Amino acid sequence: MTFTRSFRSVFIWPLILISKLVFGQEQQQEANIHQIIQQHSEEIFDSLVEIRRDFHRYPEAAGEEVKTSAKIIEYLQNLGLEVHQKIGGHGVVGILKTNKKGKKIAWRADIDALKTDLPDIVSFESNNKGVRHICGHDIHASVALGIANVLSNIKEQLSGTIYFIFQPAEENWQGAKAMVDDALFEIIDPEEIYALHLSPMPEGIIATRAKNLFADYKVVQLKFDKKKGVSELTNYVKNLLNNLQNVPNDSPFWDMQTLMDPELGLVNRNTIFQNYVTLNSEVFIKENEESLIIKVALSASDPDKLNSVLKQLKSEIGKSEFSEKFIDIQFTEEIALVLNDKELAEDAIQQISEVYGKQSSINLHGIIPDGRSDDFAYFQQKIPGVYFLMGGSNYQKGIISMPHSPNFNVDENCIKTGVQYFSSLIAEKLK
Repeated sequence: MTFTRSFRSVFIWPLILISKLVFGQEQQQEANIHQIIQQHSEEIFDSLVEIRRDFHRYPEAAGEEVKTSAKIIEYLQNLGLEVHQKIGGHGVVGILKTNKKGKKIAWRADIDALKTDLPDIVSFESNNKGVRHICGHDIHASVALGIANVLSNIKEQLSGTIYFIFQPAEENWQGAKAMVDDALFEIIDPEEIYALHLSPMPEGIIATRAKNLFADYKVVQLKFDKKKGVSELTNYVKNLLNNLQNVPNDSPFWDMQTLMDPELGLVNRNTIFQNYVTLNSEVFIKENEESLIIKVALSASDPDKLNSVLKQLKSEIGKSEFSEKFIDIQFTEEIALVLNDKELAEDAIQQISEVYGKQSSINLHGIIPDGRSDDFAYFQQKIPGVYFLMGGSNYQKGIISMPHSPNFNVDENCIKTGVQYFSSLIAEKLK
């Protein structure tokens, strides 16, 4: 009995005290690492703004990103990263190794600009006629370089490996697939992959959701034998297709400002941007000597809704007076859908909120209805990952960061926000 008490006093209590001390140090280290991230992001912010403006002054369209990729390569090499280039065109990969075993995480940024004759509204306007960063890829690339800089600065406190993928040709949907086909995943082997895209949300906010952020988009084509009664057949099919849409034409759904409405918009559990099917175009009709072809673009919040459309239309036509004229129905155009991993998406929202506050990250309940997506989907088909929307607007200053809009502009403070939030996220993920 006496020996037991003595043993506990001599050995057990010091171990408990040491454990508490170590645990306390770990908690302090966690706090410190995010403070270091924020401080270093502040220190490099002005330089990242200059990098962004340089990208903006000298934009390069999809497949032409020669100088853009050269600048990225030089920056990554100066950080001491292992760099691979000319992957899937002008794609670049930087590898940050901590030389300690751990998780392998990839961050992707697209780098191409858009061909457009719309004028720049900023003082550092494009010097390349007919090309402009009107989608925010100059911001995306700058944020990714900033994350690489910050994590390089604290790599002694990290474990595992971080891959930085700078992808060309996103605007024409060729870059991601080209990089995958060019043996990208033989060079790197990430367990998770992340990316962001600028959005018209206020600066200081990021958002995402499990599964799809964007509506699924497909073009459905119906083919009929061209015999008598073409006019009646055309009217029947047009009505059939129009009836697929379940959103009234006078609904606030069609006003893009509704997306951010606190009652109707994407952030509300009862959002109107769910459970919908819409026609994204006018019904297109083409005739030749033998057949009648009718096409329309459709979007749906639930991919399964579109996948069932062919069967539904085929069944209804089969019961109609035009069943004998029916030849074929198929999807002729599909866009790969960004599908976020549920666990990773929910975890990311929570981790960013814990470090930067609940106001920093939003879990979206609605699905963006315009049928946009991103060829980041091709990476997600190989690796589970999450695609974020990052706010770049400052409504008080009249800055609205709506991609592809004539007055597209960005509050550049979002560069620092992106570097801080996502550096912290990756640091947490690597634990």
